[in-house]
Amino acid sequence: MKILLIGAGGTIGSAIDKELSERHEIIRIGRTSGDLHVDISDSASIRKLFEQTGKFDALVCAAGNVTFAPLSEMTEDSFALGLKDKLMGQVNLLLIGREFANDGGSFTLTTGVLSHDPIRSGASAALVNGALDSFVRSAAIELPRGLRVNSVSPTVLVEAMGSYAPYFRGYKPVPAADVALAYAKSVEGLQTGQTFHVG
Repeated sequence: MKILLIGAGGTIGSAIDKELSERHEIIRIGRTSGDLHVDISDSASIRKLFEQTGKFDALVCAAGNVTFAPLSEMTEDSFALGLKDKLMGQVNLLLIGREFANDGGSFTLTTGVLSHDPIRSGASAALVNGALDSFVRSAAIELPRGLRVNSVSPTVLVEAMGSYAPYFRGYKPVPAADVALAYAKSVEGLQTGQTFHVG
């Protein structure tokens, strides 16, 4: 398969790359690194990306930004980053990308544990993750041509505990390699409308 991997340089993206690259052609995409570049918060940038890649069999997005801050400090503008970048960025990857996906192609989006197991300072992430998981369930029943869409919802990564441990006390972290298996299941399986929880 020809797989577009957005966020390929990140911790999860690198693990997905390692998991899938032995079996498939991977086009590595990042905001500033990789084979091609994209700003997922900009639909014109997304369209330009697909015009460069042409047809593809699977798209995996392991990218997206949100604001982490106490709710008492959050404003409408604080939420805008997550809504424009991680939420609508991934929605637009599907909306624009469906024109370029081959019949039977798949989209795998990234959400996270905070949609259903919140932490302090995680309201933006919880909002965006929950919305994406709901979008995946709904979009799956309307996609044409055998197209599929799933999300992967990991808990905190072992590799990220150096930065995030104070926020995730009591959570059992998972290695990025384990999370990558859920993306492989989404890409190489037949499921659609699913959220694969890891951890």
